[in-house]
Amino acid sequence: MPASTDVRAAGDRVEVLLAELAALSDPATRAKAEELVRVLVELYGAGLERVMEIVTEAEAASVLRGLVADDLVSGLLVVHDLHPLGTEERVREALDGVRPYLGTHAGDVELVGVEDTGVVRLRLRGSCHGCPSSQVTVKLAIERAVLRAAPEVARVEVEGMADPDTPLLQIETRPPPGPCPVPEGTVIR
Repeated sequence: MPASTDVRAAGDRVEVLLAELAALSDPATRAKAEELVRVLVELYGAGLERVMEIVTEAEAASVLRGLVADDLVSGLLVVHDLHPLGTEERVREALDGVRPYLGTHAGDVELVGVEDTGVVRLRLRGSCHGCPSSQVTVKLAIERAVLRAAPEVARVEVEGMADPDTPLLQIETRPPPGPCPVPEGTVIR
């Protein structure tokens, strides 16, 4: 079993391995490798589907909650389109999880929408809106939470972030004073 339990990372690794195999082998070998991956994914998907049927038929809500709360199992349920919660519901739950952190910065985040293309649109509110440091907040807290809850999301776009191309105000030291503009000996009252 691979050391990684990150569904997205494992999927990326499978894609890399298939590409490497394609570069090293003839088309027939590549087709067999792709078929092997497809058959295994279908087999594991069918097994997961049966597990979900058994849990649902047994009305074992606590078991179901435990399955979907596990990052690995939840990710596999998403891959096989078996997760009981839709993408938007999982994104909302993920945002609820990061709100306490955003609250420490007097900010909040609103879900604008989830597109069929896999793009999640968010809007920052409160003092996070337009703050350059909110970019770090979004990338490290919000995006990570959203992608963990909904690995099928392709991209997270956030309204209200400072434009990264806008230069920050630079405060410089004053140049050394030049000659005094008031003639020597003049009394200023």
